Amino acid sequence: MTELHIPTEARAVLDALHGRRSIRRFTDAPVTRDEIVSMLDAARWAPSGLNNQPWRFLAVQRGDPRQEALAGCTKYARIVRDAGVLVAVFLDREACYHPMKDHQGAGACIQNLLLAAHALGLGAVWLGEIVNQAEQVEQALGLPAGRYEFMALIAAGRPAQRGSSSRVPLEELLLEAL
Repeated sequence: MTELHIPTEARAVLDALHGRRSIRRFTDAPVTRDEIVSMLDAARWAPSGLNNQPWRFLAVQRGDPRQEALAGCTKYARIVRDAGVLVAVFLDREACYHPMKDHQGAGACIQNLLLAAHALGLGAVWLGEIVNQAEQVEQALGLPAGRYEFMALIAAGRPAQRGSSSRVPLEELLLEAL
C-alpha cells in the first residue's frame, strides 16, 4: 500500500485504533474509580440508532464477591479473576427499538470502552464466550431476569503482558479495489 497522507490531528485516533490489543494478563495494581468512569463515559458516547443509547453497564471491581461468581460462568476464569475491573455490558430491552441496530450499537459501545482503556494505559479484553451463560451471569450479578440482554464482559487492568496481533491485508478484505 502507498504511504497515506493523514492530517496530524487525526494521527492520535488512528494510532490508538492500530495500537490497541487484547490484554489477558493483569498486574495486581488497582484500577481507579476515575479510570472506570472514564471508560464508561467513553462507551456511552457510541452511536446508536435513533440515539436510543440502549446499553447499560455494571462494573465489578477486584475483590467484589461477584468477580468470583462471574469466573464460574466462563472457561476464561483466570482472566476474570485477575482483572482489576470487569464491565458487564447489557442492552436494556425496554430501550431497544431494532435488534440489528441495537446490537451494532452495543459493539460500537464496547469498542469505545476498549479504546478508552487503551488510552488510559490499561489493558482490556472483550470476553465473548461468556455470553453462552447469560442467565448464569444475570444471576451472578443479581439482575432481574428478562429485562437486560447480556452483550459482553470486558476484563481490564494494568497490563502484565504486551499484546500482539496481525491483520489480513486490506486488499484481501476489499470487495472491489480502491
